[in-house]
Amino acid sequence: MIKPCVVKNLVWTLPAILLTQHFKSDVAISLREMFLTKVSWLRYLPVFVAFTIYVLMGSILKNGGVEITGEFGLDKIIIVLFVGITEEMVFRGWLLNAMICNNRQWFSIFWNAVMFLAIHFPVWICTGVFVHRFTSLQCLEIMALSVIFSRAFIKSRSILVPVALHMYWDLLVFMFI
Repeated sequence: MIKPCVVKNLVWTLPAILLTQHFKSDVAISLREMFLTKVSWLRYLPVFVAFTIYVLMGSILKNGGVEITGEFGLDKIIIVLFVGITEEMVFRGWLLNAMICNNRQWFSIFWNAVMFLAIHFPVWICTGVFVHRFTSLQCLEIMALSVIFSRAFIKSRSILVPVALHMYWDLLVFMFI
């Protein structure tokens, strides 16, 4: 499990960093700024709390209570760490960052959410849950998360905020749902 995560990190994150650096005049937030901007983490505490409440309520509704799933382990923690970094660096650090320079902010956030949703399609197809994700409207959850991560990136001007939010969300989902 570690090897695919490392490969994914190199295949996604390294090109996103290089593209952001290469096209630095075409992005709204420079690579340096997105990693070095000081963040007021208390400002994002309500989002972390909302994520916690949402996932725990989902666990109660689905499982009749809150307990850590039997599938949760080191492999899931590794996925949480790598997916948050790779997806946020690509979708917020590069794609959204480049789009907000040339387009209206909400238009860019919407199209970024559509692309973020689409990146989940291959996994859903391979695991046989593609139709269920749409009929249960879980696809809207993915788009809403993308909007939250995008707004956090734009407001904070730091890639670390959406990375932390993404990692926390994935951790909660893997632990309880």
